[in-house]
Amino acid sequence: MRVLLQSAASGILIGGVYALVGIGLTIIYGVMRVINFAHGELLMIGMYFTWIIFTVFGVDPFLSILITIPGMFLFGALLQKVLINRVLNALPQNQILLTIGLGLVLSNLVMLIYTSDYKIITTGYSSSTLSLAGLRLSTPLVISLVITSAITTVLYLFLLKTDTGQAIRATAQDRDAAQLMGINVKRMSVLAFGIGTALAGTAGALVSPTYYIFPQVGGAFTLKAFVIVVLGGMGSVVGATLGGIIIGITESLAAVYISSGMKEVFVYVLFLLVLLFKPSGLLGRSRM
Repeated sequence: MRVLLQSAASGILIGGVYALVGIGLTIIYGVMRVINFAHGELLMIGMYFTWIIFTVFGVDPFLSILITIPGMFLFGALLQKVLINRVLNALPQNQILLTIGLGLVLSNLVMLIYTSDYKIITTGYSSSTLSLAGLRLSTPLVISLVITSAITTVLYLFLLKTDTGQAIRATAQDRDAAQLMGINVKRMSVLAFGIGTALAGTAGALVSPTYYIFPQVGGAFTLKAFVIVVLGGMGSVVGATLGGIIIGITESLAAVYISSGMKEVFVYVLFLLVLLFKPSGLLGRSRM
């Protein structure tokens, strides 16, 4: 029983970061109806951004999110205005090809500049643990979950309570109706892609103390982001949060009870089961 609780607790910790990645993707899809296959590469950029800030300026990875969030938001807004905006009304396959190409450009550009060597961020707490109710929890992952919870709460309140947040939600519900009501849907698209990019970059910053950093790391996170979004329900922020936690727990339990090399397989099996028996996701399609 203790091993089960330990595994579940570890899964919840990493699942919180997965949820942040999924929320970013679901906001982009909900507002823009663009399937962003470069989402994992945006997370990778966040990891390298954090590594640069840490190695050059000595800023702690978790403190660096104060720089990463606005920096990645501006980067995402720029990408939207320069590239993504041009295919908003194009065929879905054109949107997919553009985002795949964007991901390849980003990963290869980083590899050209920093090579494919693995980077590591080592801090005084990187391998430390905390004791809670007899369970040993990774200190970096505990800090990551606390920060993720705070960011998710602020984002939820922003979408629910502010005029801009409600405008984003209205655009996600019906883009044409929102435009007829006087909402600047182009601006909402820029904000949505900027927020989604900022969340992906922040997730990259949060996992950087516990993951190897290399140009191709984004691919695995892109796949997980799609599994999370489909599992929770396309367009649902709450569903993405739930999906991230479920994926984290599934990985952790599979690694302990089956094989660490097989944990990804169980995630994708879960993904296929959801597609077969509940294609709309656990929570269905939400209005954000």
